[in-house]
Amino acid sequence: MNKKPKDIDEYISQFPDEIQNILQKLRKIIREAAPEAEETISYQMPAFRLKKVLVYFAACKEHIGFYPTNSGVEAFKSELKAYKTTKGSIHLPMDKELPKELISKIVKFRIESSK
Repeated sequence: MNKKPKDIDEYISQFPDEIQNILQKLRKIIREAAPEAEETISYQMPAFRLKKVLVYFAACKEHIGFYPTNSGVEAFKSELKAYKTTKGSIHLPMDKELPKELISKIVKFRIESSK
């Protein structure tokens, strides 16, 4: 990433086509789960905000990072066993289909917990 992106489109456009496709799919899943959320850039990453940031995502060297904060990872710990996780992140492999249902559930959980 060379410069600070002004919006999610600009962020995504910096990557090769195959990465852009994954990022657009992830963006669509989040948008469908949180239609009221505002798209923004926070910490130079795409983010969805509803009063406060619900989730972030980013293209990393070896995976797509999905950041539903610590509460989002903790609440779905058993369903995330197949993925590498850290305190507030989920590493989504680039060579596998995005877990649409799980991402959607996590986003909806973050909406409920932000109320």
